[in-house]
Amino acid sequence: MDTIRPEDYRVSQPITLSQKSTLPHFTADEDAIEQELTELSEKIAKIQEKMYAYNKYSVLICLQGMDTSGKDSLIREVFKEFNVRGVVVHSFKTPNSTELEHDYLWRHYLALPEKGKFAIFNRTHYENVLVTRVHPEYILGENLPGIDSVQDIKPSFWENRFEQIRNFEKHIVQNGTIVLKFFLHLSKEEQRQRLLRRLEEEKHNWKFSPGDLKEREHWNTYQKYYEEAINKSSVENAPWFVIPADDKSASRYLFAKILHQELKKYTEIDEPELDDKVKANIASYKEQLEKE
Repeated sequence: MDTIRPEDYRVSQPITLSQKSTLPHFTADEDAIEQELTELSEKIAKIQEKMYAYNKYSVLICLQGMDTSGKDSLIREVFKEFNVRGVVVHSFKTPNSTELEHDYLWRHYLALPEKGKFAIFNRTHYENVLVTRVHPEYILGENLPGIDSVQDIKPSFWENRFEQIRNFEKHIVQNGTIVLKFFLHLSKEEQRQRLLRRLEEEKHNWKFSPGDLKEREHWNTYQKYYEEAINKSSVENAPWFVIPADDKSASRYLFAKILHQELKKYTEIDEPELDDKVKANIASYKEQLEKE
């Protein structure tokens, strides 16, 4: 597993999702993966602590994937060693009435991380070029000028939206947000098995919705639009990584390994040095406290 390289999963040229494996290229004992994952989680948490002290960078992690791809459990397991104040998770669902009174990126701007902190978008601003392309009638709820029916939504509409998203990410990157985007690549058969488990195991019944089956009918369309979204928006400073997701343990480990290696590139992130005057008087400050 030491041979894992982020560049093997990073989208640096156009990809075809159907040619990407949904299974990891390595095999490892599950206990060994769990141990390494814990160690990686601790290392990433320490980077966040340094980032908080450094106070110039924040991290935005974008997670996308089909239903049951493992986004929730990945977040839970990878970030379990974090200080709870250092990471915030946002799950973007159908826009509410207040959100629909603003442009589609407004709610995402509001959720951006503070300096020194991580934000995880569990489903992201890319839903606006994914779900809305599969169901273009949703666009009508945005009450946009010149869009009075689905027939008014031309290909140029989506090209403009991709440009807006790229500009959004470019803007926040230039202002100190590290943007890393991950697509959990699940096979249709594995999704079928996971949906069946939700129905067969009573403790997981609550996770199932009949809507899951309706969306599954659009599987190929979703794959087409995911592929296009990834290819149109994976750039140097806001890259996409395609993570095989049929094996949950392996996908969590891969995600954590890539995240850690990407963050290590920011070698300038460190705790600030104490002021020379303060440093020179540490002994006297200690003595003062000990005498209380």
